[in-house]
Amino acid sequence: MKKYALLISLIIYMPALWADASVTGLWKTIDDETGKAKSIVEIWIVDGKLQGKIVDLLLKPDDTLCKECKGDLHMQPVVGMQILTDLEKDDDQYSGGEILDPANGKTYGCKLWLDEGQLKVRGYLGFFFRTQTWYRAESAEKELPTAP
Repeated sequence: MKKYALLISLIIYMPALWADASVTGLWKTIDDETGKAKSIVEIWIVDGKLQGKIVDLLLKPDDTLCKECKGDLHMQPVVGMQILTDLEKDDDQYSGGEILDPANGKTYGCKLWLDEGQLKVRGYLGFFFRTQTWYRAESAEKELPTAP
């Protein structure tokens, strides 16, 4: 009987464990200078490649335009803008794609990985890089660091 109870428990809770281990979903980004939540990014996978777009701005109006972006993205709304493109799974991380920073309009190489339920997002240019921590949007209020 105990075996069946354990099996039923695993069947019930396994999808929740898989969902927590996935990089897909909604993530809160944090402003490096203020420590405040800055935006919500939705991440999904298409044909094995990770993509992501901004779905909400938390510190600016949702009709903010990307003044610093180049080409077709210049003066386009930041909300709805794809900022993560074509990252491919490589063991326990995604890499090989790019991330766009709408604040300066620049595109960087990118890799990301999960670390204890938080998403580590690294943008890099050559040997220089910066890593941010993003928090699941559903539970970010509890986990956000307080601003100094």
